[in-house]
Amino acid sequence: MQVTLVILKPSAVQRGILGEVISRFEKKGIQIVGMKMVRLSDETLAEHYAHLLHKPFYGRIKDSMQAGPCIVMALKGVDVVNIVRKLTGVTNGREALPGTIRGDYSMSVQENIVHASDSLETAEIELKRFFNPGEIVDDSPHLIPFLYAPDEL
Repeated sequence: MQVTLVILKPSAVQRGILGEVISRFEKKGIQIVGMKMVRLSDETLAEHYAHLLHKPFYGRIKDSMQAGPCIVMALKGVDVVNIVRKLTGVTNGREALPGTIRGDYSMSVQENIVHASDSLETAEIELKRFFNPGEIVDDSPHLIPFLYAPDEL
């Protein structure tokens, strides 16, 4: 099984929709194996968005991500990186399909509620950035046989 990173951005925290967003992942059958509230430092954001540091809109991203606390989550499941990306929808909330998290809760390309790792390789890097050893709990819930067929694991 894979583990991926999801960040519920300050826009989700401030709007009071954490429970609704988190329940989307839980109802799908994705296991939460790590979760905490954090305030993102300049250093962490520069590392996380290193590929965008030179872009003129980086300041807007930084301001948005530091507008309040975030919830960082480690989510586990079969093909979880792709499943989470489908659940979140495209980056621009105005273009995201209804039924996706961004399609249902966002009207913005910036204030788009959630960040999700875009690949398994990225997820591994991002999880190490936001979680210390021991903060991700790797228990197998009793529901696994009701979520997957034995040959899917």
